[in-house]
Amino acid sequence: MADLWEAIAHEAAEESSLWADALLPGTARERCAVFSPLGEQRFARGIETIYEGYLVHYGVPRLFAPPDPDTALLLGDYLYAHGLVRVASFGEVEAVSDLSELISLCSQLRAEGAGGDGPLWAATAALLGDGALGEARAALRLHGDSAPLEAAAREASGDEAVDRALAAHAARRGA
Repeated sequence: MADLWEAIAHEAAEESSLWADALLPGTARERCAVFSPLGEQRFARGIETIYEGYLVHYGVPRLFAPPDPDTALLLGDYLYAHGLVRVASFGEVEAVSDLSELISLCSQLRAEGAGGDGPLWAATAALLGDGALGEARAALRLHGDSAPLEAAAREASGDEAVDRALAAHAARRGA
């Protein structure tokens, strides 16, 4: 997994000096996969890049420490877009659609001060591209019910793996 983290950091630094300046020193970077272990390995870099963007916006990032809110907003959006490009490179439109829904619904939840983002991340990572999350996402979006998403993640990846991911997410998620 170290290559994954170095790739995310290197690609960001190559893209912009702003992102290079926002990188934590190498020894301070936390190389801990949160949601990618729940899904297919080929999507790991894309998922963790998008999740790092989420953390830059809303939590405690593992690789970056933007110096101000404007840089954090731009860096988070860059990471979202770059992660989507990574996943799009596999030519699976449904996977890109799932991640776009994830980003959108997470933004809605944060704007409303609502919970449920952990199960949403877990289910999306576990079932990325399967086209199986529409009703479960609707339950969260419309009724604030994340139970169907969590159940889907647990069925796909197992209780232990989902418990680990949700605990790691809770530790990184901002208030």
